[in-house]
Amino acid sequence: MRFPCVSFASLAVLSLMAGCEQRGPAAPSSEPTGNTTAPPPAEHVAAPPAPVAAEKKAPEPETAKPPSARRPMNVILLVVDAMRDDMPWNGYERPIAPNLTALHAKSVSYERGYSISSFTSKSVAAILSGQYPSSLDRTTPFFTSYRDKTNTFLAEVLRDNGIRTLGIQAHMYLKEKSGMHQGFDDWRMVPGIEWDPNKDPFITSPQHTATVIDQLSDPKNVGGKFFAYYHYMDPHDIYNSHEAAPKWGTSPRDLYDEEMWFTDLHIQKALDFVAAQPWGKDTAIIVTGDHGEAFGEHGFYRHARHLYEVLIRVPLFVHIPGVEPRKIARWRSHIDLVPTVYDLMGVTIPEGLPGTSLLPEMLGEDVPQRPIVADLPADNINTRRRVLIDDGYKLVAHGQDVRFEMYDVREDPGETKNLIRQDKERANALRARYREVTGAIPFKKAKGGPAVKAD
Repeated sequence: MRFPCVSFASLAVLSLMAGCEQRGPAAPSSEPTGNTTAPPPAEHVAAPPAPVAAEKKAPEPETAKPPSARRPMNVILLVVDAMRDDMPWNGYERPIAPNLTALHAKSVSYERGYSISSFTSKSVAAILSGQYPSSLDRTTPFFTSYRDKTNTFLAEVLRDNGIRTLGIQAHMYLKEKSGMHQGFDDWRMVPGIEWDPNKDPFITSPQHTATVIDQLSDPKNVGGKFFAYYHYMDPHDIYNSHEAAPKWGTSPRDLYDEEMWFTDLHIQKALDFVAAQPWGKDTAIIVTGDHGEAFGEHGFYRHARHLYEVLIRVPLFVHIPGVEPRKIARWRSHIDLVPTVYDLMGVTIPEGLPGTSLLPEMLGEDVPQRPIVADLPADNINTRRRVLIDDGYKLVAHGQDVRFEMYDVREDPGETKNLIRQDKERANALRARYREVTGAIPFKKAKGGPAVKAD
């Protein structure tokens, strides 16, 4: 994928983390996709933040103002697998990510972030290409392969522009089978893991951070501008317990929270290393989840198969040194990440990308809301789903647009009331908008492998 050019902002870095710890024991086996057989977890509802009284603002310090002239930066894309939107900075009652919470407070964040799909195979392909998965040349299996001869990924464009491209992954699907390594100069796997298509039993955050530090200590990787993609896996099921972590219970959600705390601990060690480097002040850090995770909502557990809010709403914030932290009252999608990375790094944004750089609004420009599309193309396990979110309403299309649901996700984020028959006028208008927006998305038929699943 490619993007238009941009000058650069007076931005800088944050801190990443590292440190080592022994791998913990693997937990019992579990499915890679969502199912309805898992024991119901004890849900914890996020308490809404208390209203804050309006205060008179002191004049902004000079350093907090958006820079008048941009300059190219390094970019670290930090993805935490299965990271739900109900994190402490959004009012969740448990302190499951104190370090990311502190980083969030120093960042530009979005009111709502949305992943493009509901499981890694489709969502990460979109994050790294800037295209919807339906638009990519791909195979039919659940563990999809993306062809490097016909797809253009972010790292390829950056490498062609003289930028060093780095990645460290903690699931063997991402080693080579996926094809997502294309364009990366230094693509590593966390040591000590094996291929397992049915579960993710490994504890990898300590080794992941140690590998991050090792990679970022190599002068040839950081001697010039670099882009790094680090995907921490521990919150993915299986949910393991950790000796150092707080204990909240033994339900799936309790253990997931423990995994998130443990991952956050090791991410901070990497962030600390980054902050201590001379290039740290020139490094922007993007933090998000590749998708969410279900704990009994809609009778569903884990992820994939659907595009419920718990599966596609994810944290989305960017720490840019020198840019004032704030929350932007917009809903944005991962489709905008690739143009944003190009923009941050001073690379011309190629033609043909459906997303838009977020950098102008992060620097203070008022940019209107855009429709959000989530895309789950059919494979041998998933039937096709697509979503359009516009003006607070969400339209869910099943199969080849044979059946629709509609929700007011601003007022009903749990999607408890299907309004498709109640509000026919709005439903008809939203269907027309859906056809207009999604009709502009190129489609490629998946090939190579078992037949895709149909509704």
